[in-house]
Amino acid sequence: MSGAADALLRRYNLRHDLRPDAYAAWVRHFDSFDGSDLAALRSRADTLGRVVEFSVLVPVYNTPEQWLRRCIESVLAQAYPHWQLCLADDASSDPAVSRVLEEYAAKDPRVRVVRRERNGHIARASNTALEMATGAYVALLDHDDELRPHALLEMAQAIAGDPALDLLYSDEDKLDGDGQRFDPYFKPDWDPDLLRSQNYVCHLSVIRTSLVRAVGGFRPGFEGSQDHDLVLRCSERIDPARIRHIPKVLYHWRAIEGSTALTRDAKDYAAAAGVRAVDEHLRRCHPGARAEELSHGHYRVRWPLPEAAPKVSLLVPTRDRANLLRTCVESIFERTDYPDFEVVVIDNQSSEPDALQYLAELDRRDRVRVLRFDAPFNYSAINNWAAGQCDGAVLGLVNNDIEVLSREWLSEMVSHAVRPGIGAVGAMLYYPDDTIQHAGVVLGVHGVAAHAYCGMPRGYPGHGGRVRVAQRLSAVTGACLVVRRSVFEQVGGLDESLQVAFNDIDFCLRVREAGYRNLWTPFAELYHHESASRGSEDTEEKRARFVGEVEAMLHRWSPQLRCDPAYNPNLSLSGLNSEYAFPPRL
Repeated sequence: MSGAADALLRRYNLRHDLRPDAYAAWVRHFDSFDGSDLAALRSRADTLGRVVEFSVLVPVYNTPEQWLRRCIESVLAQAYPHWQLCLADDASSDPAVSRVLEEYAAKDPRVRVVRRERNGHIARASNTALEMATGAYVALLDHDDELRPHALLEMAQAIAGDPALDLLYSDEDKLDGDGQRFDPYFKPDWDPDLLRSQNYVCHLSVIRTSLVRAVGGFRPGFEGSQDHDLVLRCSERIDPARIRHIPKVLYHWRAIEGSTALTRDAKDYAAAAGVRAVDEHLRRCHPGARAEELSHGHYRVRWPLPEAAPKVSLLVPTRDRANLLRTCVESIFERTDYPDFEVVVIDNQSSEPDALQYLAELDRRDRVRVLRFDAPFNYSAINNWAAGQCDGAVLGLVNNDIEVLSREWLSEMVSHAVRPGIGAVGAMLYYPDDTIQHAGVVLGVHGVAAHAYCGMPRGYPGHGGRVRVAQRLSAVTGACLVVRRSVFEQVGGLDESLQVAFNDIDFCLRVREAGYRNLWTPFAELYHHESASRGSEDTEEKRARFVGEVEAMLHRWSPQLRCDPAYNPNLSLSGLNSEYAFPPRL
């Protein structure tokens, strides 16, 4: 038992060691095709038969000939043969464009070309391509990018398994001028909050043609973010069950000078159009919410609080260590702009004189209550009992070693927690040295779960830039967690059989099982002097308890721990920094 406990503890305490980029090796081992592989893809397509026809929409404008040819050839090379290629030349001034397009149209009857009389920019050109579409689904392809040879086959196979699908999207990467692949985006499953924060769906997107036409196609005025605007409008009309993520790289962005694939700052107008697209989506679907533009093509949504902000009861278990508790409580009062909260300090058998003196001071302060929990430490039991002693419509679980950084932390968290459909809300926590302690929890890492990007520097963007934005995650830490009382009580609070470890993970999974989305936001920032008042798992009794809690989680949640919808199966469960999985868990 002791050896097993030590091994588990070492794994949970590991800090991430940065390694050189391993994507080239990952591609070589797991995502490259030779002649026999391509033959097998074509055989699979033949076996699948004609499921649907895809209309691949390509707006073209003065594309360099070599990249235009590579783009078109990538469609001609598709293993799945049931497609049409709809090329709309947006009045290119380069005569080579017309020559190349006419050449391919003459070569393959599936290639259709229309030349616009005057330049109308990408949205109008995309609509011209849409007018040619006869397929049941459209696939969106930029004029200098490439599809993988199995791109349409993977989409057809998913549709064959579920013909009700309306919107599908895949993972993607980039190609440099020498054809080398780099910078993949291994995406999560469907997440509307992430879509409001960035166009993570992006490429490859496949959408039912009738749906695209029903929402009015591409909107002029949203150039550069016309696809994001389209996906937002389409998603408003369909059930999330009709959206599918294909966790495979099916699309290559061409990263050349001036391309959005090379830098999100390359087209400032695209980011401005993107924030307008999100803002209009919010006005249609969530009146009162508004979008703000961040850097790198990311956005922040500010959700409104109710006119009468709900009372929040912040539950702070503590034992001795007055210095920690004082920092926590005083920072809450000095740096919190939320209008209606109380701090409920739960004293768990403190004995140090300075702690007892500070608790007595707190007992006399406004908006502070001091409760006594005279029993052995059990984090779940303490919080469950305290929740029953207070009347806040919203509960906040706050460790006594938390220190508030941003004044809007509680307003930000509560504005999400009161949204219908949202369960637990977590925050960005830093160690005192300004490295990340908690940017959400990933299931399955090191066996049960672990904190993503732990130990990375403050400001680190994370895979796909996701550390910059609010999003759905399967779980967040109980060190700073906000949830509506009704949700807390609906799932029965924290599991008291999990005294110390994983009670927050288990709680979040039960909240998710009840139909709510757990959410993490980087816009609530706090320091976490992690477990400073409890110390390490340094006794045989503590180690045995930890191992028992690990076993309980594995017994209860093993299938869910193996498949986190917020974490791509091409990413590793052996590290904290979204390293590539060798091999992928597909």
